[in-house]
Amino acid sequence: MRFLFAILSLFIAFSTSAQTKKSTSVSSSTISRPKLVVGIVVDQMRWDYLYRFNERFAADGGFKRFLNQGFTCENTLIPYLPTITACGHTCAYTGSVPAIHGIVANEWFDPQKGRKVYCAEDSSVSAVGFAAGTAGAMSPFNMKVTTVCDELRMATNFRSKTIGVAIKDRGAILPAGHAANAAYWYDGKSGNWITSTYYTNDLPKWVKDYNASKPVDKFYQKGWNTLYPINTYVQSTADDKPYEGKPLGSDQKGFPYDLKKFIGKNYGAISSTPFGNTMTREMAEAAVVNEQLGADGITDFLAVSFSSPDYIGHAFGPNSIELEDNYLRLDKELGSLFSFLDAKVGKGQYMVFLTADHAVAHVPGFMTENKLPGGRSAGSRWAKELGTILQDKFGAAGLIRNYSNHQVFLNHHIIDSMKLDEAAIKRTVIRYLNQQPEVFKVFALEEVMQAPLNKTLREMAVNGYNQKLSGDIQVMLQSNYMEGGSTGTTHSSWNPYDAHIPLLFYGWNIKHGKTNRETYMTDIAPTVAALLHIQMPSGSVGKVIEEVVK
Repeated sequence: MRFLFAILSLFIAFSTSAQTKKSTSVSSSTISRPKLVVGIVVDQMRWDYLYRFNERFAADGGFKRFLNQGFTCENTLIPYLPTITACGHTCAYTGSVPAIHGIVANEWFDPQKGRKVYCAEDSSVSAVGFAAGTAGAMSPFNMKVTTVCDELRMATNFRSKTIGVAIKDRGAILPAGHAANAAYWYDGKSGNWITSTYYTNDLPKWVKDYNASKPVDKFYQKGWNTLYPINTYVQSTADDKPYEGKPLGSDQKGFPYDLKKFIGKNYGAISSTPFGNTMTREMAEAAVVNEQLGADGITDFLAVSFSSPDYIGHAFGPNSIELEDNYLRLDKELGSLFSFLDAKVGKGQYMVFLTADHAVAHVPGFMTENKLPGGRSAGSRWAKELGTILQDKFGAAGLIRNYSNHQVFLNHHIIDSMKLDEAAIKRTVIRYLNQQPEVFKVFALEEVMQAPLNKTLREMAVNGYNQKLSGDIQVMLQSNYMEGGSTGTTHSSWNPYDAHIPLLFYGWNIKHGKTNRETYMTDIAPTVAALLHIQMPSGSVGKVIEEVVK
């Protein structure tokens, strides 16, 4: 009996030991993830800038670190219309398109509300941090799907931290997502970095301290001159062209820009200088330190958008000395950020991706100067003339309810109440617009699948068509034509100069290499999700870029 008891005791002890070892093995095995993911969106960056300015990028700068040590997707395109800021930031982090995620422009006419809606507006919240008016009444409410940041938060049962930082509110809010711990953006009236009650009722001390240091005045005191001798900027046209804008004042005739006059008076002008990038980097680094991002074994996410390239690009254009100098300086800012992350989080312990929310067209004046196609169109005139034509033909005023984002909105209330022929009205509008020399294509959005369009253009139009928020008729302009004033440039079209963007990966588990096959902005979020072993965002329609993940 004692012998049997001894055997039984040994069997139980062995079984318990085996179970303990098995349990230890399971609990000690963890999913491999970086300590920190840093998503970078450069607001308005053409893919070709990577090579146009490559020889002048610093050896220890950000862009050469991406190209020489990271992975680059050379042929990444935006797959929807319009190619503008809010849509781009949303797409990159959701893997989705305006037809699904609901951010159809920076600002759009809402047919149901009968007014314009700003992408991040939210009347249920208020400003935190000395914002005048409604500058701080912002949240991700209008975005109808999750971001990859949201998915990481859920995958870790909200133990990971997510913070968004950008000069533009939409550049901080939309990428960081619905479940973000915080998002901070810049208020040009007060010179403060602010947030809203969606995230917190009071700014953390470190943000208050940064605001109290008045960094903008420090940059204004310094002024903006070229980083290198101005005669070495051979990739740019001559300084101070008549078709360039004057965001720093009509009295400023090119380099050097005296910014002292703005001290204590105009805090918004900083956005149109490279110092906006410096301020953004400083805020991002302060967030890492004070919020302890990447400090433990749970992956955190820092979403950073550099907004100043967009302000500079709009005013001066892709071929200006101002833009070239901005990118040479941004390269150094990225290099400084990486060196900071190496020291604070650890080399190889963080992963970074960089893309752009859109690219940009050359200034029409530059195109004309060099005998290239391009010019300005007159959307406001078209809407006015169409209103008169439709009233004469159908006997009703106000049939054009709105014209914005290259879309015509008809007044369906009048059409229905007067029992007018909607199809005939659409045909009249399309016929008129098709006669305008600046117009390339015009079609009814409900009939886009039957419109005589190239496959790429059809897919972009379909991906941008949100049945509840879009207009009735879509206008596509001729190559390098745009709406707006007589100076500067813009973006929003299907053309490669607006839709071809950089996509770069670097750091943790990223092998050096490149692919020239066609990839899309919608592929970014599912690729990051695959690297982190988390669910892709709820509206994602992109595909994992296998070359990056392998």
